[in-house]
Amino acid sequence: MTTQAPARKRPATVTAAVVIVYVAAFLGVGLGILVMLSRYQVESAEVLWVSLLGAAIILLGLLTLGLASGLARGSRLARIGITLSFGVLIVLHVLSIITTDGWDWSSMIQLALQVAALLLVWTPPGSRHFARIDAA
Repeated sequence: MTTQAPARKRPATVTAAVVIVYVAAFLGVGLGILVMLSRYQVESAEVLWVSLLGAAIILLGLLTLGLASGLARGSRLARIGITLSFGVLIVLHVLSIITTDGWDWSSMIQLALQVAALLLVWTPPGSRHFARIDAA
C-alpha cells in the first residue's frame, strides 16, 4: 500500500506571481510582434536587425511562458530562471527608460510587473513554499 504526501496549497503570493509572469510574458510576445511589424517603417539597411530583435523578443516571451508554467508547479529551477531573465530585463528596461523617449510607458509597466513578481517569489511566504517543495 502506497501513501501519497498530502498536497500542499500554493500561497496566494506565488499564485499572484504566476499571474504576473504570465501577463509579462504575453506583453513580451505582443511587444515582439509590434517590433517585427515596425520593420516596415525603418530604412532597408535596418530591416534585418529589427526583424531579428522582434524575433528575439518573441522567443524570450515564449520562454517566460514556459517558466511561468514551471513556477506554477513549484519548480525551483523555474524560480531561478525567472529571476535571471527578469534581472536582465529589469536592467534593460531601466536603460531603455534612461536612453529613449518612445518606449518609457511600456518599459515602466513591464519593469513594475517584473519587480513585483520577483518580490512575490523571493519574500515569505513564497520563499517558504519553494523551500518546502525542496525538502519533500
